[in-house]
Amino acid sequence: MRILSSSDHVTEEFSAAYEEYKDAIFRHCCFHVFDRERAKDFLQETFIKTWEYIAAGHDIDNVRAFLYKVATHLIINAARKKKEISLDELQEGGFEPAGDDDVAARDSVAERSAMIALSHIEEPYRGAVTMRFVEGLSPAEIAEITGESANAVSVRINRGLKQLRTNLNHE
Repeated sequence: MRILSSSDHVTEEFSAAYEEYKDAIFRHCCFHVFDRERAKDFLQETFIKTWEYIAAGHDIDNVRAFLYKVATHLIINAARKKKEISLDELQEGGFEPAGDDDVAARDSVAERSAMIALSHIEEPYRGAVTMRFVEGLSPAEIAEITGESANAVSVRINRGLKQLRTNLNHE
């Protein structure tokens, strides 16, 4: 999908992009911050920043990649401003992630273990593995989002999977 700032239908194109990508961007944010409310804030800010970019007269060739890039940068900037608390620390403090009705389906022991194991993977490997297997992005799309080469992204995915396997085998 493409949005051209000079298009007569820019509002419709933006609305269509919102409807198409809002859930995926929310999952991406939620998976990185482990907090539904913060993820909602990041989702909203992602679309606000995107609209401001378009309103400033810029075109977007690949809306999906652009949205992921904006969301990722917002998360990184927030992490730089405030030290993140790990999922383990939150759970030790009695916090349990809550969500919609489908939480029970996602709350299996295996999935919880996988999430915890994934949270222990070093960055940038965790981000690459998450975008590849949770969000379903191709290495080329991840490369466009991160500004890395597709080869570098593939290496990160492979190294991240190796760390994930190691983490899962030790639990």
